[in-house]
Amino acid sequence: MISKLSKTLLTLLLCSTAAAETFVFTAIPDADETRLNARFSKVADYLEQQLGVAVKYVPVKSYAAAVSAFRNDQVQLAWFGGLTGVQARRLTPGSAAIAQGAEDPEFKSYFIAHHSTGLINGAQLSENIKGMTFTFGSKSSTSGRLMPEYYLQQQFQQSPEQLFSRVGFSGNHSRTIALVQSGSYQLGALNYQVWLKELAAGKVDLDKVSIIWTTPHYPDYQWTVRGDVDKRWGEGFKQKVKQALLDMKNPELLNAFPRKAFVPASNKDYQAIEDTARAIGLLD
Repeated sequence: MISKLSKTLLTLLLCSTAAAETFVFTAIPDADETRLNARFSKVADYLEQQLGVAVKYVPVKSYAAAVSAFRNDQVQLAWFGGLTGVQARRLTPGSAAIAQGAEDPEFKSYFIAHHSTGLINGAQLSENIKGMTFTFGSKSSTSGRLMPEYYLQQQFQQSPEQLFSRVGFSGNHSRTIALVQSGSYQLGALNYQVWLKELAAGKVDLDKVSIIWTTPHYPDYQWTVRGDVDKRWGEGFKQKVKQALLDMKNPELLNAFPRKAFVPASNKDYQAIEDTARAIGLLD
């Protein structure tokens, strides 16, 4: 029979073991890896202070790798795009979207073109894009693939492969800008936030590339957490993580995303993304 003292010691041991376990998070690689490491290492420091446990950021090479790492419990928290979040939660029962950027309920994509195309910004995409070359971002990107493909199909009633002479996938939004700016592709689609950030950083040459269309709004990025974190780090840990994200007020941290603030999110906020992905054949 276990004595009261033994029970107390066992409880303390279990608590210390939970506290010693490192809480790991990742993020979809939507920009240059060096910049991602710089911005998310600071987020790890912040979360460690707020949560009282060791926190580590681990980079991944692709959007699919972020989903796999979450599913395989290599990470317990992830900054996902709309589509990757849906994919991860479908594969990991009990996981939940807990916070999103204040801008994310009304996100948008920019379609951009090399100036040699002669295309200009308009209320809809020009019929002249037919037969040109086009690059998406990652295959699993919401703003760089899912929603742009949806709007292309809506307007032209054709798949991208039917519409364009060549279709590519750059891997991330920064790379999409670079490829179109260099003329490697005539057209591309990307996250509007990355465009604005790269423009502010002097990495966009407006004499070579410009916006030709802006999509309607849709929900996008969010923080998603695994459903077993309370069991591992103690009752209420999931809520502590959510609150820490909502309480993130440091402009330097927020600018890294870039977001004005984080607000509450739930799985149902991304039903429209799931429905869209299913409609164009990206989900069963």
